[in-house]
Amino acid sequence: MLILTAAMGTGHDGVAAELAARLAAENADVEIIDVLRLFPLRLGPALRRWYHWMILRAPWLYELIYQVFFLGKRTSGTSSGTSPGTSPAASSSTSPLTMLAVPRLRRLVEARPPDEVVSTFHLAAQITGRLRERGGLACPSTVLVMDFSVHRLWLHGGNDRYLCPNPDIIGHIAARTHRPALRCAPVVRPDFARATADPGRVAGRLGVDPGDRLVLVSGGSWGVGEIVATARAVAASGRYTPLVLCGNNAVLRRRLDEAGVGPALGWRDDLPELMASAHALVDNGSGLTCQEAFAAGLPVVVHRPIPGHGRDGARAMAALGASLHTGSEPELLEALDLLDDPRARKRQTDRASALFYSMPVQAGLISSPGGSGSAPG
Repeated sequence: MLILTAAMGTGHDGVAAELAARLAAENADVEIIDVLRLFPLRLGPALRRWYHWMILRAPWLYELIYQVFFLGKRTSGTSSGTSPGTSPAASSSTSPLTMLAVPRLRRLVEARPPDEVVSTFHLAAQITGRLRERGGLACPSTVLVMDFSVHRLWLHGGNDRYLCPNPDIIGHIAARTHRPALRCAPVVRPDFARATADPGRVAGRLGVDPGDRLVLVSGGSWGVGEIVATARAVAASGRYTPLVLCGNNAVLRRRLDEAGVGPALGWRDDLPELMASAHALVDNGSGLTCQEAFAAGLPVVVHRPIPGHGRDGARAMAALGASLHTGSEPELLEALDLLDDPRARKRQTDRASALFYSMPVQAGLISSPGGSGSAPG
């Protein structure tokens, strides 16, 4: 099994690592490759740095690029006839950029032919689709859409099948690619579902009062978005204590420490226990951290999501009833207060937990090889 990921943050890598562990437990030989390494002239690292800079410093520029290249035209939400989390302009297409990576992937699969390739990043799906379509990839190609929204760069009819945790967009994917699309459970480490709450131990480790109602505030591994303002709003309520997950953003952690808002935490290995002991997660994306919270039974509020896929994913998760979506500080505090109601809290966590009743991804890969190996179409 060959898994293609991308080190754009840690979400795609986290999914790839967990999928590899599950497949290895089934005696599969697994290799993970960062698809950005397939680009010549160090274009992959340059692309990562550019995206990182845009998300941190110029989100308006990323929004423009997302609208033009990811969606194909300017759009505001979903239109009639489309499912939540989809773009009416989404279609099977090939990004010109991905053509540069096709030759290197071809050489890799010729040197060590895999039995199946799984893509966990949209550029990888474009590369494998193109190569499979041209006859350069003899094995089945599966795309794991880890997001709850889908744009056209995820979709290429050269791939054999699609797996996605959002049931609302399965039909859209199949219609656009003319390939099978199956609902799957989010790919999350089992630690999150197993963790138990221990507020006293968490409080002692973090230096907060054991009676504090903890709210995890996250901006992903890069610490992007309006994190300081969000943490200030949570703390100013007097009802909640923010625990800010800064990831590897040392500048953000320093700003929070100087502002006296926190605790401000760096990279954590005890996130499952923190989630089990918290009141809610406040995130500004719709990726792996939210799915980990779903597994832990922790309610999720997506507040002022980052542009592009973050915003569209937040809308899609809210449409499923798996999370709440807020855009102002009063709305955020209202959402956190709403989760005090046991019935409202259970309603949301039940809908989020129901996502995990779908097919586990590794079972779908092993039991459904995806075809005879002939090119699709």
